Amino acid sequence: MRHALLSVLPCVVLGVVVALEGVASAQDPHGLAGPHERSTAEDLLRRARQARDARRWAEAEAAYEAALKAADAAWTTDAARAEIAAELGLCELALGSYRDAADHLAQSLRHRGVLRSPLAERAEEGLMKAESRVVTLYLGVSPPDAEVLVDGKALGRRAPTYELFLEPGQHTVRARLDGHSEAVGAFDGQAGKASSLTLKLPRAPERAAAVTAGAGPARPAAPSPPPAARQALPLTELRIGGAALATAALAAGTVFLLRAHVIDDDAAEREVVLRRQGWTPTTCWWPNAPSACVEIRDDVAERDLFATLGNVALATGAVFGIATAGSFLAEKWILDETPVRRRVQVVPSTTGTQAGFVLQGMW
Repeated sequence: MRHALLSVLPCVVLGVVVALEGVASAQDPHGLAGPHERSTAEDLLRRARQARDARRWAEAEAAYEAALKAADAAWTTDAARAEIAAELGLCELALGSYRDAADHLAQSLRHRGVLRSPLAERAEEGLMKAESRVVTLYLGVSPPDAEVLVDGKALGRRAPTYELFLEPGQHTVRARLDGHSEAVGAFDGQAGKASSLTLKLPRAPERAAAVTAGAGPARPAAPSPPPAARQALPLTELRIGGAALATAALAAGTVFLLRAHVIDDDAAEREVVLRRQGWTPTTCWWPNAPSACVEIRDDVAERDLFATLGNVALATGAVFGIATAGSFLAEKWILDETPVRRRVQVVPSTTGTQAGFVLQGMW
């Protein structure tokens, strides 16, 4: 019996080791990364944090930028990449590189739900400071697979909408796609202000003629609404503008509510200290109330103001968002057209601190 038990024991240990390896693999969403890539990213992060703590911002910026590239190569989690992007943006902010700082801080805050609370708050404050020094451009492109160039430099990605941060001044945006005429837009951006631009690429005439020639005998064209009616309801521009306003309102509401939450936490901590000193809830009602009561009333008024602004902004964003989504359902009755339902989706989106929806597709 004893020999049988000893022979079974190695098998049990082996099974436990295999099970633990399986659990580790399940917890690592990017298990394909090799140890070399992960060790490189960790070494760069260690160097970046040391430089940051010593306030050597240029050295920290270079190390965090290299760490972000190494993290992409190592298939790290969204939380790890968001944290590196936030730290990189804060270093760029300290160096006065406001456009790069805004880009990286906005990139990190797209995953705000997985960021540690202190870092997320620092990133929010840093983004507000960076945005006051740059131009925010909300760009819509149709068709969405067109290549976009800003001041002659390609963005390197293709999407129906973009949020771009640019230096103040004159800028030119181009969009091009095979079989379509090029679309060009120009604007004069001012620091701290947002601009919106929509580029629509019409199909090239020769391409349209070739398609018509190869399609056989021409059929009578379906009647279309008068041009005046189409110009009166620029749905594409309204939808992009509505989505941009909803996003801005929801972001502002989140910032206001966060500020109200911080003030409320400070007030709660102060109340604990004052109670230990013998204060009661009626102390501030006395005729000779201490001077600290004035500060308490100011904090309460400021908290209520930010909470009200936050709720109003969130409600406004929800109204714009619902109106934008509802435009797809109302399109058939407004323009007597059937909306392309298979190319547009309204996807709910929730994080630990906010909820909303994302419009996906092309219109």
